[in-house]
Amino acid sequence: MKSLKENFQKKHIIIIGSGIIGKFNALELSELGFQITIIDPAQHKNSSNAALGLLMGNMYQKRKGRSWDLRKQSIELWPKWIKFLQKFNYELKIEKPLIQLTTNEAKFKKLEKFIYENQDQNLRILETDSLFIKNINKAFQTKNIKGMISFKDGRINAKSLLKTLDTYLKNKKINFLEEEIIKIRKSNNQWISITRKNEGIKSDIVIVCNSLKAVDLIDHLSHNIKLIPVLGQAIEVDINDAEVNLLSLPKQFNIDGKNIIPKSKNKLIIGSTDEYSTNPEENIFEKLTDFLDKKPSWLTKDKISKKWFGIRSRPDGNPSPIMKNLENGLIICTGFYKNGILLAPACSKWVANEIKNYFS
Repeated sequence: MKSLKENFQKKHIIIIGSGIIGKFNALELSELGFQITIIDPAQHKNSSNAALGLLMGNMYQKRKGRSWDLRKQSIELWPKWIKFLQKFNYELKIEKPLIQLTTNEAKFKKLEKFIYENQDQNLRILETDSLFIKNINKAFQTKNIKGMISFKDGRINAKSLLKTLDTYLKNKKINFLEEEIIKIRKSNNQWISITRKNEGIKSDIVIVCNSLKAVDLIDHLSHNIKLIPVLGQAIEVDINDAEVNLLSLPKQFNIDGKNIIPKSKNKLIIGSTDEYSTNPEENIFEKLTDFLDKKPSWLTKDKISKKWFGIRSRPDGNPSPIMKNLENGLIICTGFYKNGILLAPACSKWVANEIKNYFS
């Protein structure tokens, strides 16, 4: 009698979209034995390439509901996947801890309440006398920053993760097509993905995870899903102030929604995802540094050495993300907003279970 994995090898799955979600789904399904084809016309231009990779799981303050369940599952799965992926890149890891800060006293009181109510030894309040806070206040020439630290949350380098997944997919000989799918339709018990060149690619399953463009593919099937474009932006700032050593700062932290990552002694990344637009802001420096009432002398607009952005999607009228089995053999995973990397393991596990149930 053939094993389940041997039976799965006969099944062809198309994944539309080659970001973190698409590649993680390919990873999970490939390990189950499925034949996988990833289709994307421009994989190096998707929003995953602009992600900063902060994983805010344990410090998520809403400890119930679907969003927390997905985070909790991903928190448990990430260490296992890191260990697995280190076979292909031994340097891949999650840098810990992660620090969430604010200059707003009311927000800080909420953090204090959250820590007190959950009694989690991996979550601590950071007062003004903390060494982390002292170093941040000194570097940013401020006094009123406070917050919390999570020893289990952290950051994974998104580009390194994508390259590692690419190495795995190449090793497994996963098919990759640089084509654009403009329509999908059902024919008997198979799905036909039609390219812009009007070529039809047959498969048993289609997984749609190409962010905003996902709606274009399923809208004609009357699934009534709406997505809003969200702009993630980041800047890299070079400094030449001998009195400031950015390596004295935590490896990654967040101040009032702005993600900050010191890259070296004199290089800093600042980024956030909160613009409902598809065009980068002209006043990007002001937007990304508005967590400070008064900017330090070394943090100036003319010190920007690099800037980039990525377009993501957020569901309109539905919780984020959208993970649905739309029809027999048609699955959508998109609208992850800020949490695509964090939730990738939970998403791929859910997809795998749906597909296993479909073929059982």
